[in-house]
Amino acid sequence: MRLQVLSWLREPERHFPVDPEMTDPRAVGVCVSHIQAKTGLAQSTVSTYMAVLERAGLVRSTRVGKWTHYRRDEERIAQLFEQLRHGVGAPEPTEPLPS
Repeated sequence: MRLQVLSWLREPERHFPVDPEMTDPRAVGVCVSHIQAKTGLAQSTVSTYMAVLERAGLVRSTRVGKWTHYRRDEERIAQLFEQLRHGVGAPEPTEPLPS
Protein backbone atom coordinates (compact mmCIF):
# COMPACT_ATOMS: atom_id res chain seq x y z
CA MET A 1 0.00 0.00 0.00
CA ARG A 2 2.86 2.39 0.78
CA LEU A 3 4.29 1.86 -2.70
CA GLN A 4 0.84 2.50 -4.16
CA VAL A 5 0.55 5.78 -2.26
CA LEU A 6 4.01 6.81 -3.50
CA SER A 7 2.84 6.01 -7.02
CA TRP A 8 -0.32 8.10 -6.61
CA LEU A 9 1.67 11.02 -5.20
CA ARG A 10 3.77 11.06 -8.35
CA GLU A 11 0.75 12.47 -10.20
CA PRO A 12 -1.41 13.95 -7.43
CA GLU A 13 -3.69 15.85 -9.81
CA ARG A 14 -4.65 12.57 -11.47
CA HIS A 15 -5.35 10.60 -8.30
CA PHE A 16 -6.67 13.05 -5.72
CA PRO A 17 -9.20 15.90 -5.61
CA VAL A 18 -7.35 19.15 -6.24
CA ASP A 19 -8.49 22.62 -5.22
CA PRO A 20 -5.80 25.02 -6.49
CA GLU A 21 -7.27 27.81 -4.37
CA MET A 22 -6.55 25.76 -1.23
CA THR A 23 -3.17 24.13 -1.91
CA ASP A 24 -0.85 23.20 -4.74
CA PRO A 25 -0.48 19.40 -4.55
CA ARG A 26 3.00 19.53 -6.11
CA ALA A 27 4.34 22.24 -3.77
CA VAL A 28 2.39 21.54 -0.57
CA GLY A 29 1.21 17.99 -1.07
CA VAL A 30 -1.98 15.99 -0.74
CA CYS A 31 -4.04 16.12 2.43
CA VAL A 32 -3.79 12.96 4.50
CA SER A 33 -7.60 12.78 4.54
CA HIS A 34 -7.60 12.41 0.73
CA ILE A 35 -4.96 9.67 0.96
CA GLN A 36 -7.02 7.93 3.64
CA ALA A 37 -10.20 8.13 1.53
CA LYS A 38 -8.46 6.70 -1.55
CA THR A 39 -6.88 3.81 0.35
CA GLY A 40 -10.02 2.99 2.33
CA LEU A 41 -7.83 2.35 5.37
CA ALA A 42 -8.24 3.72 8.86
CA GLN A 43 -6.82 7.19 9.46
CA SER A 44 -4.41 5.83 12.07
CA THR A 45 -3.08 3.24 9.61
CA VAL A 46 -2.55 5.83 6.88
CA SER A 47 -0.83 8.17 9.35
CA THR A 48 1.49 5.35 10.40
CA TYR A 49 2.27 4.49 6.77
CA MET A 50 3.00 8.13 5.94
CA ALA A 51 5.23 8.50 9.01
CA VAL A 52 7.24 5.47 7.86
CA LEU A 53 7.61 6.96 4.38
CA GLU A 54 8.64 10.30 5.87
CA ARG A 55 11.25 8.71 8.16
CA ALA A 56 12.62 6.92 5.10
CA GLY A 57 12.91 10.31 3.38
CA LEU A 58 10.55 9.38 0.55
CA VAL A 59 7.88 11.96 1.37
CA ARG A 60 7.82 15.36 3.05
CA SER A 61 5.00 16.70 5.16
CA THR A 62 3.57 20.19 5.46
CA ARG A 63 1.00 21.32 8.00
CA VAL A 64 -1.86 23.41 6.63
CA GLY A 65 -4.07 24.36 9.54
CA LYS A 66 -4.92 21.16 11.35
CA TRP A 67 -4.22 18.97 8.32
CA THR A 68 -1.00 17.34 7.21
CA HIS A 69 -0.19 17.26 3.51
CA TYR A 70 2.32 14.90 1.92
CA ARG A 71 4.36 15.12 -1.26
CA ARG A 72 7.09 12.96 -2.69
CA ASP A 73 10.72 13.89 -2.12
CA GLU A 74 11.79 13.40 -5.72
CA GLU A 75 15.46 14.09 -5.00
CA ARG A 76 15.63 11.42 -2.29
CA ILE A 77 13.70 8.93 -4.44
CA ALA A 78 16.14 9.52 -7.32
CA GLN A 79 19.08 8.97 -4.94
CA LEU A 80 17.53 5.73 -3.72
CA PHE A 81 17.03 4.44 -7.27
CA GLU A 82 20.63 5.33 -8.09
CA GLN A 83 21.87 3.47 -5.02
CA LEU A 84 19.74 0.45 -5.89
CA ARG A 85 21.01 0.55 -9.46
CA HIS A 86 24.56 0.30 -8.18
CA GLY A 87 23.75 -2.57 -5.86
CA VAL A 88 23.49 -0.96 -2.46
CA GLY A 89 24.47 -3.33 0.25
CA ALA A 90 25.66 -6.04 -2.10
CA PRO A 91 28.16 -7.87 0.08
CA GLU A 92 31.64 -8.40 -1.21
CA PRO A 93 32.49 -12.10 -1.20
CA THR A 94 35.12 -12.82 1.45
CA GLU A 95 36.10 -16.10 -0.14
CA PRO A 96 35.70 -17.51 -3.62
CA LEU A 97 32.34 -19.06 -4.37
CA PRO A 98 32.44 -22.82 -4.97
CA SER A 99 32.29 -23.80 -8.63
